[in-house]
This record gives sequence, C-alpha cells and structure tokens, in this order.
Amino acid sequence: MQFQLAFIATLLVVLYAGNVDALPAKRGAGMVSLPLRQVQQSKRDVHPHILMQQHINRSQRRFARMTGRDGPTDADFVSNLEKRLFLLPSDPKQHGKRYNIGGTKHTTTSAPDLSAASISTKAQTKEGGSDPIVAATDNADGVSDVEIEALTNGGIAFADTPAADNSIGLDIIANDVGYFATILLGTPPREFRVIMDSGSADLWVGAENCDSDTATGCGNHVFLGGISSTTFEDSQRPFQITYGTGAVVGTIVRDNLKLAGLSLDGHIFGVAHNESKEFAGNDVAFDGILGTAQSTLSNQKTPTAVEALAQNGLIQDPITSYKISRLDDRKNDGVITFGGLDETKFDPSTLVTVDNLSRVGFWEAAMDKITVDGEDTRLTRRNAILDTGTTLILAPDADARALHQAIPGARSDGQGGFIIPCTTNATIALTFGGREFTIDPRDLVFAPLNLNDPTGDCFSGITSGSIGGANQWLVGDVFLKSAYFSHNVKTNSMSLAALA
Repeated sequence: MQFQLAFIATLLVVLYAGNVDALPAKRGAGMVSLPLRQVQQSKRDVHPHILMQQHINRSQRRFARMTGRDGPTDADFVSNLEKRLFLLPSDPKQHGKRYNIGGTKHTTTSAPDLSAASISTKAQTKEGGSDPIVAATDNADGVSDVEIEALTNGGIAFADTPAADNSIGLDIIANDVGYFATILLGTPPREFRVIMDSGSADLWVGAENCDSDTATGCGNHVFLGGISSTTFEDSQRPFQITYGTGAVVGTIVRDNLKLAGLSLDGHIFGVAHNESKEFAGNDVAFDGILGTAQSTLSNQKTPTAVEALAQNGLIQDPITSYKISRLDDRKNDGVITFGGLDETKFDPSTLVTVDNLSRVGFWEAAMDKITVDGEDTRLTRRNAILDTGTTLILAPDADARALHQAIPGARSDGQGGFIIPCTTNATIALTFGGREFTIDPRDLVFAPLNLNDPTGDCFSGITSGSIGGANQWLVGDVFLKSAYFSHNVKTNSMSLAALA
C-alpha cells in the first residue's frame, strides 16, 4: 500500500518534458542549422507503466488542441494513471530497476557515457526505386544497454558540431523522448536551451521574475529580462500557451536573437512569468520552446523565428528541416536547418514533397498507405500531423488495433496502449507522396515492462487515442527518427526523404 501511495504522488508528474517544392539548398547558401540534442531525464522514480500513460495522456491532449476539440480533463488523466497503478505488482521488488524521469540542467556531470565507442552502431540500408526504405536492424537483443542506461540514469546526449555551414545540432532527451537546440538571447548574449517543436509556433523562455507553484519556483534555468539584457524591452502585452502537458503565461517582449551566428536584432517573442510544474522544476533540462509551425498558429501573434530569418534576408526561404538522431545509433548527429535542406543528411533520390492539409498552421500530410511486413492494412485516406514535439504515434483506436493485429506477438494492454515483443522486427511503413518510409523496429519499442528483461515484453511506440478526426493520426518521433523531415512556409508543403 505504501508503494502504491508513493506512485499516486507521482501521478501528475508528466514527462515533457523560396525554392519551389523545398529543393535542397547548397551548404552556406542562405541556410542556418542548429544541432538537435537528446535530453535524458533523470532522478525521479516512475514505473514504465506510469511513464507510458503519461505519454498517452500528453499525446491525447496535444492532439485535441491541434484539432480544435475538447481534450481529456485532468480528472480523466488521473483516472487513467490510477488504472495503470493497479496493473502493477504489489511487491516493489517485482518492478525491476528504478525508473527515473527529469533532466540534467546545464551540466553533463551526471550523464552516462554516450560516446560512439560505448556501443556498436546499427547500420541502415535502403532498397532502390520506389521500394520501402527498410532499416536493416537486427532487434534480436531487444532493448539495448544504452537505452536502459538512459531510462534509469538519465543525462543529455549532446549532438556533435555539424559539418554544414550555419548549423546547430539537436540534443536527445532520454531514450529519444524529445530534442532541443541551443540559441542565444539578449545583450550580452546568453545560451538558452529550447525544445524544437514543429507542432507549435511560439518562442518563449522564462522571465527573470518567473514564478510557479513548485517549491523551487521556476527552477535553476536561464532567465531573460532587463537585469540580464541591456536590449530587453517588455511590451506588457500578455500571452498564454497551453501544450499537451503544461502551460505558460507571460508577456510579449523584444530582444536580440542569434541562431548559429545569424542575428535577429529586436526579435519579438515571449517571456513566461508563470510556468506550470512541467516546465518549472530543477529537473527540467530546457529553458523554453521554439515552435516551427506556421505563424497563423501563434498565440503571441508574431512571426516565427524561421519566418523572421527569411523576412530579414538571412535565409533564402522559410524552410525548416529536421534530422532527428537516435540514441541507440550513437551518432549524435541530430541537426535542425533553417533556409533549406542539408543534402548530406538524406538520399536525394528518395525526396518527395507533399501539400500541407492543415488550415490552421500545423504540418499535416496525406498518408497513401500503411503496411506491416509488406502487407497492406487497408487503412487508407488517413492524414498525419507530423510533430517533432510528440514522442509517440497516436492513431484512432480502430486503426491502432488493426495495425497491432498484424504484428506478431502484439496485444492490447487494456488501457489504450499495446504490448509488443522487445525483440520485434516488424516492419511498419507509412507512405507519403507515393514512397514508403519504414519505421525502425527499435523505435516501435518504447520501454520494457520490466527493465531487467530487455528481451521480454515492451510497450509499443504506437498507441490509440480517441481525440482527433476519425482518419487523423498524430505522428511523432517514433516515425520521424527514420526520415528526413522538412517544411516550407512559402510553399505550404512538406518534404520527406530517406536518411543518408
């Protein structure tokens, strides 16, 4: 009973945590890139059952917001988490290792060894022509040691410095649960870590007077205001943003922004005077969010950073391109590029460009077909919102069930999620623009039910949700790690390609 009460105390601890047709731009030709970094969460006990439900809750609320529908209430979320709680063994010893979420703030001293030498790289190959891009990964060993390390100890997997001109890497959060980059704000310029989010359109960081309901206020983050920046101007105009989990309230400000050496003096964005606990804790490893959806979606009613870069002639087109890395590959080569596509990151012969179907500013594409091990699931006329800020894939319940029925050994967990073998080599492919893109089997595996059994049962990275249209999917990093993803505000289109 004491063990269950301890888990109840964590129920609301939510992990956050103009080239036509987007043709590739030459390196250095009006293009800017940022490293995308994976952030590893740490130092809070959460069982994988609870963690999975937190991600489902977050995806459902985020999807509801995207599609203009009423999302689940906090009471619904607590009820879902309590149901998960009673699925757990009563004996804490049966739970395996301690599972921690949280983050490492502006330090890597507690992070695990994430060097490429610590684990062998699993290579990918692709088939020629219009055949699916298939990951040649042998998943027989199940969840790797490096992923277990990320699940249990946390840390930050810092991206390598990109070779391309004007580039910044993406760092990785835990076992690929999110990605951030480092930008410079204010005078003198200081570093801020921001989540790179294709599902929102605002830039904000914490204000110097930031407050929260947490015991530590807004935590030990980097804050912006008139004390730290001589070029800071506060308009006092309010804004408020609610995400899949968490919310911020603040004011619209003007200050200098630098992205990989490109300067936007007097850029308009927001500072948060109040942050919910999902953003405010000491264990949250980022300082804010930078949205790359279209500015029609902006709560602040301001141009996005990429739109401002294009308007000021610093990049040639309002294009944002993502190469999201996978912790298990040990390459640390995630990168976000503004102004074009970095052709060193993808196979140009596989590039397809599709129209954006969203009328409000998200990036939504038509999915032609969905297959499992080459077999057509007959799930046609589906649309996918491509969202770097979502970890999972969220599909309508009937679609998710049909898909998992085709995966050997898969079953429902009775709570909206699905269980698959940790050793699955099932090949799931999503077709966009007539070309199939295969999800790496390692990405289908979210987390083991028992961290001491990496070859046993795992939660699937594809889950069901009742929020959204009957034919709409929310497609997050489970898919996007296996493709190069680019979107163009000028042409209102998206491009996908097989990774190099």
